[in-house]
Parts: sequence; structure tokens; C-alpha cells
Amino acid sequence: MPGYSTRQLSVTIGGHEWRLRVLSDLQQFADPDGHGERLGISSAQWSLFGQVWPSGHSLAQAMHRATFNGERVLELGCGIGLASLVLQQRGVDVVASDIHPLAEPFLAYNAALNALPAVHYRQLRWDVPLPSLGHFDIIIASDVLYESAHAELVSGVIQRHARDTAQVWVVDPGRGNSGRFSRLMASQGYTADSLRSPTNDDDLPPYSGRLLRYRRGEAGRPA
Repeated sequence: MPGYSTRQLSVTIGGHEWRLRVLSDLQQFADPDGHGERLGISSAQWSLFGQVWPSGHSLAQAMHRATFNGERVLELGCGIGLASLVLQQRGVDVVASDIHPLAEPFLAYNAALNALPAVHYRQLRWDVPLPSLGHFDIIIASDVLYESAHAELVSGVIQRHARDTAQVWVVDPGRGNSGRFSRLMASQGYTADSLRSPTNDDDLPPYSGRLLRYRRGEAGRPA
């Protein structure tokens, strides 16, 4: 037994049903060798990666609706990685990343569960440079600004891994740190706008999701 329990979840994105293995609830915890603790993941945070949150639904909807033309995409804090799975199904060049030690096996399992090849994955600490990760045309994330330090950390990752011409799409549920993040993005030369986005297939205008979009250089806006 792995020390935690799971359940299967069914999610519909753009009329397509996704089957996902997620943690049974937020009470699950298993860190027998202290790996997660050494990465800075507390027992209270440990289970957060293992659910599909409303912001994750919204990001997946945005990835289903957007138009891509050969861009390389990085997802930050992917968790279960629904948005990356949607991109993988669409044939987009995507790399999923997270710090949680179980994010990669859960992502691989869910790709197989939906008859997809494994998504390219890298474990990424936002406070530790990873030059081998390379650079990306589009960086995406959902609900990554939930702690005050995250604005600086996430903008730092973007600074290291975004191409000179790049876009950043962040679904933010209004945690209170988006203003600071937007100012940091402006200091890197990005212009910003925001729009309401659907959280699920039944969401009608005005949509319940909030997508922050940042653009630098000649990068076109998402469709």
C-alpha cells in the first residue's frame, strides 16, 4: 500500500471526458522518508497537488479553447496536470512541472488512463535555477499566487525560462497577490490584460474563472 488512498474522477473539457486518478480527500498524507518535507512541503500542503481545483478546471478549459502554432509550453505547479494533459492530447509541445514528488507518477498514470503518451515532466523548485529546462514561448499556471512570496518566486521562474517574445497565462481566483505579480511582470516588459474564462462546460457568461494574460515582444494574444 502506498500510504494514501485515491479515487477516480471524471471531468469534461470541451465535451471530452477525462478520467483522472486523484487523492481521495485532503486528509491524505504519506512522506515516510521525509522527501516532501525536505522540499518544503508541509503535512498540511502535501495533499493539495492531488485534486483538480476550480482554477485547474479553468486553465484546462483555456488550453482547450486556445489556438497554438508550434509554441513550446511550460506548466508551472501542474499538480494533477489536467491542463498539460489537454495540451498533450492536442499535440502541443508541453512540459509539466511541479515540486511534489508524486506529481510525475500521477501525471504518467493519468496520461495512460486516457490513452495518451506520457507528458514530458520536470521536477522544478521555484527557488532553485534549473538551466537544463530551457526556454518557452508560453508559460501557464493556475492558482500559484496563494502565498505572499509566490509573486516573486513565480516571476523569477518566468524570467529564467521565458523567451524574449513570450506569453504567460495565469488563472487566479483572487488570492490577493496578483497585483504584486503584475507589477513584477511589468518590470520584465510584459503588458497585461484579463478576462473571464469558463470553469467547466456548463459555465455561462459572465464566466466564473479569471485568466490573467501577459505578453512581451510580438507574441500574439491567445484566441
